[in-house]
Amino acid sequence: MAMHGVCFRAPGEVAWQEVAEPRLEMATDAIVQVDLAGLCGSDLHPYFGREVGLDPGTVMGHEFVGRVIDVGDDVRGVRQGDRVFAPFSTSCGECATCRTGLTSRCERGQLFGWISGGVGLHGGQAERVRVPLADGTLKVVPDGLSDEAALLLGDNLGTAWYCAELAELHPDGIVVVIGCGSVGLLGILAARAEGVTRVVAVDPVPERRARAAALGAEVCEPGPDVARVVASLGGSRGADSVMEFVGLPSAQRLAWEVLRPGGVMAVIGCHSAPFAFSPSEAYDKNLTYRTGRCPARRQMERLTDRVMRDLPQVTQVITHRFAPQDCVRAYDVFAHQRDGCVKAVFEF
Repeated sequence: MAMHGVCFRAPGEVAWQEVAEPRLEMATDAIVQVDLAGLCGSDLHPYFGREVGLDPGTVMGHEFVGRVIDVGDDVRGVRQGDRVFAPFSTSCGECATCRTGLTSRCERGQLFGWISGGVGLHGGQAERVRVPLADGTLKVVPDGLSDEAALLLGDNLGTAWYCAELAELHPDGIVVVIGCGSVGLLGILAARAEGVTRVVAVDPVPERRARAAALGAEVCEPGPDVARVVASLGGSRGADSVMEFVGLPSAQRLAWEVLRPGGVMAVIGCHSAPFAFSPSEAYDKNLTYRTGRCPARRQMERLTDRVMRDLPQVTQVITHRFAPQDCVRAYDVFAHQRDGCVKAVFEF
């Protein structure tokens, strides 16, 4: 049997093509029929060729919501018919790393949407997806939580909140958010929800700056204006925290430039280039640099109730919807931020 998925073919090239039907390979597996899948900035690393090694024919994507259609004999946490959502990587929930809460570094975990040299997992931008370690990975979508909110909880929102945690935010501090894509905008929302009133948001795209301003941030383009805006907020010594969501050297350098001595830089953008500042420059600022892959499965547990209770507006970052058959256009629009695109999803 076969199905279809959005597959990587080469840098700059994806296609809706036939792929093998997923099947239960382990007693701990589940098969999920996908209803909604997300496009993430991380998908653009192989798409732009910044990250290499992805096998042609790999189904893209690591954000999905759907219904369980089959489970292995050892699966106990979900059953056929359950509406479920998932983090971007699998996790057993039982190993030493999972028990500490760092589920993204599970000893048996794998990323969705990454196969290299024939080893790995297909992603969620497909009609169906195999989910290993289903009990530790999948979470049942509670009544009252939309598919869109569940999708964001599996990656973008959890990642934004994790970055806010790494940044050690203080309500009376000045926070600079670099990058106002969906994760950056949700980072602003997280900072505001944690009581921070002085947020400076940096992005080159006018539409994204407008969205950041609507969330209560002071906004500016990348460049010297950032330091001036920080100073205008009473922080002439610099920002107390920087949340960097871009993953490019220019963003990292800007983060260093606006941070005060003793400040905290939280970097969630996936960097594929050398550091933009030296160890001696970090030393000269007594800088604290914090980074790492978000433990998304843990964040799903921590944030679901809060989203349902206090944060219904999180879904406003989803600006574009596509049929998966229209994936070539979807990736082009999302990758090049056309038509004000912030977050795009595939509806199955």
